[in-house]
Amino acid sequence: MKPAVAPISGPADSGAASERRLPGFDVRAMTESDLERVMAIEERAYPYPWSRGNFADSLAAGYDAWIFADDSGWIGYAVLMWAVDEAHLLNLCVPVELQRRGLGRRLLDWLVGDVAARGARAMMLEVRPSNLAAVGLYRGGGFAPIGVRKDYYPAGPVREDALVMLRSLGHG
Repeated sequence: MKPAVAPISGPADSGAASERRLPGFDVRAMTESDLERVMAIEERAYPYPWSRGNFADSLAAGYDAWIFADDSGWIGYAVLMWAVDEAHLLNLCVPVELQRRGLGRRLLDWLVGDVAARGARAMMLEVRPSNLAAVGLYRGGGFAPIGVRKDYYPAGPVREDALVMLRSLGHG
C-alpha cells in the first residue's frame, strides 16, 4: 500500500507548491513514526549515520523532512532546513540496495524544484569529499564547490573535512 501524499509546505509556501508531485512516486512529510525505518536505512547507508535524535530534532524544529516511495516501498528520504531564502540540504539518502539506479538524481531534482518553487534563491549542502558518488550526484545536479569546512565529519580517530557546495536557483 502506498503512503498518503502529504501537501508540501514550508517557509516560502506559495500555494502552488502544494500541487507539486514527483511523477511515479509519492512524496509525504516524514513523521516521528517513520524514524525506526529511517534509522534502519541510515545505519546501512553510512559508516557514520545520523542519530535518531538528529532526525527527531529536525522534525521538532520544523525542518522539511520528506519520505519518497513507489509501489514497492520507500525509495529515499531527505531533510532540509531553511535560512531566509536559502535551503540547506542536510540529509539525502536512498537505501543501499536501490543506489546506482538514478533515484538519488530524481529526488535531488525534485528537492531543488520544490524549494525553488517556494522562493529559495539557492540550495547549499556539505558532502564528504571521500563520498565520490555523492559528490558526482551533486555536481551533476548543478552544485558547485564554494568552500571547505575543516574537520566537519567524524571519521574514526580523526575527522574528515566537508566540501561545501551551492546551487543558485536564479531568483532575484
